[in-house]
Amino acid sequence: MLDINTSKIAQVILYAREMERAEPELRGFIDNLNEDELASLVAVMWIGRDSFDADDLEEAKATAREEATTPTADYLMGTPHLADHLENGLDALGISASDAEDDLL
Repeated sequence: MLDINTSKIAQVILYAREMERAEPELRGFIDNLNEDELASLVAVMWIGRDSFDADDLEEAKATAREEATTPTADYLMGTPHLADHLENGLDALGISASDAEDDLL
């Protein structure tokens, strides 16, 4: 189970798509998430880039907590195709990112 709601992930996706214009907003948004939300966000990204399977969500979250050595915003913002990985991760988990994104627009 994710420890972050879909609308927060959708907000990160929207900011990541506009990284050149929305970098401060993305950083601020990520920096305001709690540890559980950050671990879930990283886990979804890892699932989306095929580092973990959707069935391994809990393991991915635990690994994200254990390996958090740099600020999460720096790590995620330095990840190529962040928005795509997050969308793919949500899809793999059976969650629609587009519905949440539409609600934010």
